[in-house]
Amino acid sequence: MQINILPMQGVLSPTSSSLCISQLYASNYSWLVNLLSKKLHCPQRAADLAQDTFISLLSGQSKQPVDDIYESRAYLTTIAQRILFNFYKRQSLERAYLEALSYLPYDIMPSVEDRLILLETLQQIDAMLDGLQNNVRKAFLYSQLEGLTYAEIALKLQISQRSVKRYMALAFEQCLMLVD
Repeated sequence: MQINILPMQGVLSPTSSSLCISQLYASNYSWLVNLLSKKLHCPQRAADLAQDTFISLLSGQSKQPVDDIYESRAYLTTIAQRILFNFYKRQSLERAYLEALSYLPYDIMPSVEDRLILLETLQQIDAMLDGLQNNVRKAFLYSQLEGLTYAEIALKLQISQRSVKRYMALAFEQCLMLVD
């Protein structure tokens, strides 16, 4: 049985890479779904995440050229584990958000559409924060969530106020990239 992957518009042209990915898909998709099913206990979600793994390859998010992969299952497992980790992280964020919503009075509860927009925004902010160094992330969160001044942040992190300013500039730069 041969499975053909149609290239996504604007992402991939028919090259040797797309042929390699097509071969990887044909020989490993079922195996990957089974592997993920054991972890997730949900074959439909496992199929979705397996598909996301191959989409990651197709979209060029992989650091290694597909032609250079020698241990395909180990490589796919690594990508799938990263996607699985992000999935669990999104679930955790969604649960925390829904729990916070449950404390709101019914009359000021956001609409379903607004909740989805807010949740998507939270996920984007979370992804942005993941791209920051640990102290930069901490400084940003102390400032934005706890309302600490730069001096208070400097004391908490045991760094200079100048470093806090630099960290905040980096964090806001990341935020601006989200808006664009």
